[in-house]
Amino acid sequence: MPILSEWESFYVIVGSSGAALVGLQFVVITLLHERQVISSRETLNAFGTPTVFHFAGALVLSAVMSAPWHRLHAASVTLVTCGLAGLVYALIVTRRASRQSGYAPDLDDWWWYVLVPCGIYLTLVVAAILLPSHPHSALFVVGGATLSLLLIGIRNAWDTVTYVATGEHEKKAETGRAPVKPSADSGGRRGSNRRRGGSV
Repeated sequence: MPILSEWESFYVIVGSSGAALVGLQFVVITLLHERQVISSRETLNAFGTPTVFHFAGALVLSAVMSAPWHRLHAASVTLVTCGLAGLVYALIVTRRASRQSGYAPDLDDWWWYVLVPCGIYLTLVVAAILLPSHPHSALFVVGGATLSLLLIGIRNAWDTVTYVATGEHEKKAETGRAPVKPSADSGGRRGSNRRRGGSV
């Protein structure tokens, strides 16, 4: 469709970036395993797998929007399905994060690993529903949601790198427990609870 062909270059860039970053995540997970940063499978599933999921989500959405659709209604149904699948997965991540014991998540973690992804996938569902009736506006929202998945994956991956680079995983290993950010009234100092061991 002509209206979708105008977005071809955008989705080629986002989709290829998502695919490349998925491959890079496998390398990062291998390095974390070799350095014994990953504390447990539960922690990895709660904070590592979502990053790969978001990169893959950007790739899938790019593929969907690059398909040779003959009707916007068919694309709309497919996008709604993708958005609902993302929402269900975000709920699974919430349960995994609350049940794992390898790391004590703070407000930052709940925001970037649960709330923001939920908002992105919910926005995708709404835009997909409005796609047949308001195609021009909805396409911009779908494009924004796809790019947001890529960006949040990059943000969370960088979060992991800083966690390892600053040595927080080593402090955790020394204390033998999950790091917890100190309260704001403890000497007026901000905590250094960067990220969880095993998050990717």
